[in-house]
Amino acid sequence: MTIATTDSAVAAAVEAPQAERSGADRGTAKVKAEFLIQRQAEPTPRTEAASEGADTPTPAPVESTGKRSGGQHQNRRQKNKSKAAHTEQGIRLCNKTASGEECTLGDKCTYSHDVAGYLAEKEADIGPSCVNIDVYGKCRYGLRCRYAGAHAAAGEEKADQFYAHNEVDKSMQIRVRKKQVAFPRTEEFEALWEREAREGAGDAAREEADDSVKGREKRQRTRRGHIDYRGKTYLAPLTTVGNLPFRRICKGYGVDITCSEMAIAGNLLQGNQSEWALVRRHRSEDVFGVQLAGNNASVLGRAAELISRECEVDFIDLNMGCPIDMVANNGGGSALLSQPKKIGRIVRTMHHVTDCDVTVKIRTGVMKNDNVAHKLVPQFEAWGAALVTLHGRSRQQRYTKLANWGYIGECKQAATRVPLFGGGDVMSWEEYWDHLEAEKQCDGIMIGRGALVKPWVFKEIEERRVWDISATERLDMMKEFARFGLEHWGTDSQGVNATRRYLLEWQSFLHRYIPAGILEVLPQRMNDRPPAFVGRNDLETLMASSQARDWIKISEMILGPTPEGFTFVPKHKSNSYED
Repeated sequence: MTIATTDSAVAAAVEAPQAERSGADRGTAKVKAEFLIQRQAEPTPRTEAASEGADTPTPAPVESTGKRSGGQHQNRRQKNKSKAAHTEQGIRLCNKTASGEECTLGDKCTYSHDVAGYLAEKEADIGPSCVNIDVYGKCRYGLRCRYAGAHAAAGEEKADQFYAHNEVDKSMQIRVRKKQVAFPRTEEFEALWEREAREGAGDAAREEADDSVKGREKRQRTRRGHIDYRGKTYLAPLTTVGNLPFRRICKGYGVDITCSEMAIAGNLLQGNQSEWALVRRHRSEDVFGVQLAGNNASVLGRAAELISRECEVDFIDLNMGCPIDMVANNGGGSALLSQPKKIGRIVRTMHHVTDCDVTVKIRTGVMKNDNVAHKLVPQFEAWGAALVTLHGRSRQQRYTKLANWGYIGECKQAATRVPLFGGGDVMSWEEYWDHLEAEKQCDGIMIGRGALVKPWVFKEIEERRVWDISATERLDMMKEFARFGLEHWGTDSQGVNATRRYLLEWQSFLHRYIPAGILEVLPQRMNDRPPAFVGRNDLETLMASSQARDWIKISEMILGPTPEGFTFVPKHKSNSYED
């Protein structure tokens, strides 16, 4: 896509004095008066039914029972458990039969071979063009495809177009689960480490254990990518929303470095198919890494060795920044920051067993008033890390409060030769270049939520100007995501529903974007809450809605009607501000 010329209204907003950003309404985005919606002084709580116009009274507040509620994620699982939202309903047609082939399993096949019955209850086709036919020349879903009407136009198979790298063979996943796969490098390093530890020489002996494999380390360094990370834009690893189709969108806007969603090392070694799906790489991802989470050097070493051996990756990233309880309560993610000796062993192990770079992602510390990153940064280079990324908040802060870029700058001074990237709250080209050039607080910047809200931020950074992107252009972007999703998750009902669900997850961030042309002061800040406003047309207004039912309407413009009983509650509920 091409960035539109910045108009005079946007230019005026950019040139607004800094003083206008402060005052009584600090923390609220400044939208032009003609687009604001005047709220009532004391708005009445509305139920979902009432907000849809149903004649349903608003229930009185319920007295607290003192019992803790199930939480956002438990509530989400309950509401999203409808099979209509995730799986194919009714007759489950055999893959072979759907493709016009004879099923070789006979009576042992657990799927249906009733083509007439399947077609009688199959949902209507969504559109006239099948993405698999367009890209690959054939569609493996056959009659199950929701675009099957386009299959008559199938042409010659385009084998060279198959984009997915790192499609790890299922037989290998089974062998890993059955412990039939060898890990010679990890076992060698563990033996050296433990031998020196038994001899009682402590950390000094462990350093000698590293030196004893100096020859191998030298050979490894010649095989590593030696990526020049400095100055490159980096899309953060993002659980659920940082999927392959979204990364393709960001590559289209010019991001340099991409990384997989967080993969749990132990799950990879269990041969978990859904976990291995996270390491897939699109051919457009020219600098790509896989992020691992865990708390055990042996497990992380084996997972890193296997990925380095079986996959095409430029780096493997160790997650020491994830604040969520599921990871941290098991000793992984940001919980590792309180155990520097364990960190040292993990990073050294991963460095020894891989042929690619090892990078680390950390936070300032575990508690908000106890920063430890400045102590760790100088050690990472000695341990073998090629890049350190520092999120400017502690685990305790999660995503609340402003990121501490002053502290990131201090840690940059503590770094020697290893590049240090910063991260936190960046969603404009002005903020990006201020941190990188004016303040010289880091060697590069990782962008996460800012890219979810406006993925074209990477193009803005490159061209150093604001893009007043139209609602139609944003809809086209979502349509492109859907095409990428169907290519990735499939064009049968299950694939369509998965694509819809991930599109809706992304919209839980996309709706936070305030069009540049209606802002009085630019840039939009991550922690500035948007006031109630209307857009410049109906589509722009719809895209600004914080209601999931409106996101579903947008998804229906792209993927057709939702299945009966479809519900959606977003996984990610941002707590940087409340709507």
